[in-house]
This record gives sequence, C-alpha cells and structure tokens, in this order.
Amino acid sequence: MVGQPQIGWTASGRPAIYEFGTGFCYSCKEMEKLMAELKTSLSDNVEFRMVYADKEKPLFQQYKIMLIPTQVFLNAEGKEVARNVGALSKEQLVAKLKELKFIEN
Repeated sequence: MVGQPQIGWTASGRPAIYEFGTGFCYSCKEMEKLMAELKTSLSDNVEFRMVYADKEKPLFQQYKIMLIPTQVFLNAEGKEVARNVGALSKEQLVAKLKELKFIEN
C-alpha cells in the first residue's frame, strides 16, 4: 500500500503516524505512552493516532498489519511512506520523524 492514499486517514494537512496495537500487549502500552508524550510536543507538525485491533479491525486489514506493535507513517497527502514493526525508543521514533522530514532537526 506504499504510495496509495489511505481510506482511514483524516486530511489534517499534516503527516501522521498510526500506531497499531492492543491495549494489553506490553510493547503496545509502552508505544502508547510514547505516542502520548510526543503528541504533547509535536502535534502541530504530526498527527499521532492509536489504532486498536479490537476497535478498528478494518484498518488492521486495510494496512495488512500482521504483527504488533506496528507504526505506519503517512505523508501530508495520506500516502504511506514508511512503516516499522516492533517497538521504538523515543530517540528512534524522533530520528525517523526527522528522516522523513515530518519534523525539523
């Protein structure tokens, strides 16, 4: 699906990170805390969205999510430009946002 506009995407005019997980997986809960922390400081530049398997199964199917946690990075037009499977540290996630030019150095 890389490069294709995504159906579940909201046209905020900002790049977005979809964090796919569950509310009970340890790594998912750690990513949820990290997403909430970054949202407080970076939400003007990037949309942060938690997507839970038990609540939004169609999005899991649309993005072909097989393992959790998975982060899907969407550009400002809603096209997938990258993804990561597994938990990321704060430093890794910020570095990825900079690499994708979602935030400035």
